[in-house]
Amino acid sequence: MSKSKFGLGRGLGTLLPTEEEAGEQAVSIVPTAETRDDGVSSGILAHIEIARIQPNPYQPRTEFEPEALAELVQSIRENGVVQPITVRRFEDGYQLITGERRVRACREAGVKFIPAYIRAVASEEEMLELALIENLQRETLNPIEIAQSYKRLIDEYHHTQDEIARKVGKNRATVANFIRLLKLPDTIQESIRKGEISFGHARALINIPDRQAQLRLWKKTVHDGLSVRQVEDLARNPHERRKGKAEGEKEKKGTPTAFEDIAARLRSRYATKVRITSQESGAGTITLEFYSAEDLERIVELLLE
Repeated sequence: MSKSKFGLGRGLGTLLPTEEEAGEQAVSIVPTAETRDDGVSSGILAHIEIARIQPNPYQPRTEFEPEALAELVQSIRENGVVQPITVRRFEDGYQLITGERRVRACREAGVKFIPAYIRAVASEEEMLELALIENLQRETLNPIEIAQSYKRLIDEYHHTQDEIARKVGKNRATVANFIRLLKLPDTIQESIRKGEISFGHARALINIPDRQAQLRLWKKTVHDGLSVRQVEDLARNPHERRKGKAEGEKEKKGTPTAFEDIAARLRSRYATKVRITSQESGAGTITLEFYSAEDLERIVELLLE
């Protein structure tokens, strides 16, 4: 199969028009003569019927946080849809390329039309690539969803890890580390999805050759709230486990049980390790870990939303 010339590294500018091009159309949810789809053109911004949009079968994102979706529903009811979705013409309607969360929120809000950028898509491979890059750069994919997307590009479209790295703007080692996560037991993969452990924790666990030892250290990590550094040390030297447990208990000491639910919600929201500590005065700190410059940028964007 010939490779698509579409390059993921070009970013969101390849998916959507600029804000100037979109203008005020994106705020309205009722089509006008100027914003109605002509049924033929591509590379245009138009208001389309949500009922005619089919889902993207290549959507890499499988987790949609209910609270964040509810907030988006309320925002759309008050302000309309600020950012257009992206679709391609398909059968007698459209097929979604990016923007599934916005479509879901509009349906829940009772909106009938949505602003959409209608673009031509040359192949099924490009559909997957478009959906992958949009989620990587704008919405938050958890590490397992990223790994599965990379694996799909390899299995279905015969990309090499080097090719994927060039397309998504990462180095090959990063791509390889994500794909290796899929070798972890299903229980640990689900824990990564839920944000109970981070990508950094998972990278340490994958280096343990014994599956049962992986599961034991994973349980200890979740139960004791171990840091990435502690898990790395224990993965290298099982005899350090007692020391790691003591350090983990020390870190966890002073964290009220009432904070555990809050920490769990924050882990789910930011997909990283979260620690909450408090003092007798009632003051305290919230610590969010990050594991690369890209990870820090992702967390900051979520904090500023």
